[in-house]
Amino acid sequence: MPTPPAEIIHLVATFAVAFTAPTFAKAVTLLYGAILSPGRRTVAAALRMVGLGDNPHFGNYHRVLNRDHWSPWILSKLLLSLIVTLCLPADAPLHLLIDETLERRCGRKIRYKGYFRDAVRSTATKVSTSLGIRWMCLSILAPVPWSRRPWALPFMVVPSLSAQTCAKLRKPERTLAQWAALMLAKARRWQPDREIIVSGDGSYAVTDLVAHCQGLTPPVKLVSRLRLDARLYEDPPPQPKGKRGPKPKKGQRQPRLQERLIDAETKWQSEKVPWYGGVLRQIEFTTGTALWHHPGHAPVPVRWVLIRCPEDTPKKERFQPAALFCSDPAATALQIIAWFIARWNIEVTFEEVRAFLGFETQRQWSTRAIERTAPCLFGIFSLVVLMAKVRYPEQLPIRQTAWYEKEDATFSDVLAAIRRDLWGGTNYRRLPDDPDLLLFPSNLAVSLMEMACYSA
Repeated sequence: MPTPPAEIIHLVATFAVAFTAPTFAKAVTLLYGAILSPGRRTVAAALRMVGLGDNPHFGNYHRVLNRDHWSPWILSKLLLSLIVTLCLPADAPLHLLIDETLERRCGRKIRYKGYFRDAVRSTATKVSTSLGIRWMCLSILAPVPWSRRPWALPFMVVPSLSAQTCAKLRKPERTLAQWAALMLAKARRWQPDREIIVSGDGSYAVTDLVAHCQGLTPPVKLVSRLRLDARLYEDPPPQPKGKRGPKPKKGQRQPRLQERLIDAETKWQSEKVPWYGGVLRQIEFTTGTALWHHPGHAPVPVRWVLIRCPEDTPKKERFQPAALFCSDPAATALQIIAWFIARWNIEVTFEEVRAFLGFETQRQWSTRAIERTAPCLFGIFSLVVLMAKVRYPEQLPIRQTAWYEKEDATFSDVLAAIRRDLWGGTNYRRLPDDPDLLLFPSNLAVSLMEMACYSA
């Protein structure tokens, strides 16, 4: 078994309250095994990496995922508290990112599978679908000392089933917006005193979700895309005194955003803003407030922002005009743009969880194990970052070569550093006294250790 440093032991011990003592001991073993394992993240692979490949009671470790009693919701709450405590100042707002990703899985016994749009394989002209499980992920945007960009650290992941799967399993069907409302309500209850901003793509541009965020105490600020043909209205005019009948909920309709794009009287502001890839981009924008109305639903107040490229923008840097909105009409246009651009960090997290933590390589088929394994892998991503934060609060060892000077750490560097810490306490201090080890070339030992630490 690995012998972690004291800082890592104390960090992991935070989650002991969510388990019984025997289950927690097995869960910690699987945690270290999953961090050290390359390739597939299975229970068998984790046991091999911690030296328990010949343990006759291996079935006890499988029961952690498919039978033992523990709640992922409690672990999500504890993980969020750890991230906030270790990474954010006391008065900093919580910037949450919400998105979904597809775990491609097939198999007769996988009950949660369904056909969903595959964002990786789809193009602008063709939509591709794949069989698998769609996971909704809520992450917190947190600064890390070894990178100039903030990282999206997941703390809550739930499966969002298709309508056909819900009908087959006789489960209540929830849309993406309804799942988002449930997840944001939990986050607000767990962090009642912090300002919360949540950024999502166009799937979360739903008036009911906006109303839900505005109704929380205190309200949550939702930022997302807005359709160019959205129905926007002025505030209702004051009612004459004594007039009977229902009061109007909206006033005169505003021009559509796509009409403002071609209207010569639209007043545009020009500004350089942080853009995708960490570059500064010159854009033009206009903004305003309105009541956003969808037929059959109550109108909600929002601030909208319309963005376009300046006319002299090079062709390779041009982008299509887009509209954003925020559920807080008092937010500024530049704040809304910055909040939405930061949403891209969650896509980086999705890619790194696949590349370095074996997401989509799980082989469990029982429903409870499937419900628990994928959220645990996303949680391990955040936990590894927190381990590195307490172990290397200022400078992280980064892999360098003569032909490539790396300025910022990536998750591969973070994972390698924690692997070195876990392996470093495994009886290696007594080995230099062995004369046989002196015949082993030191440069070869360094190469083998680096290969093991950086293996995906």
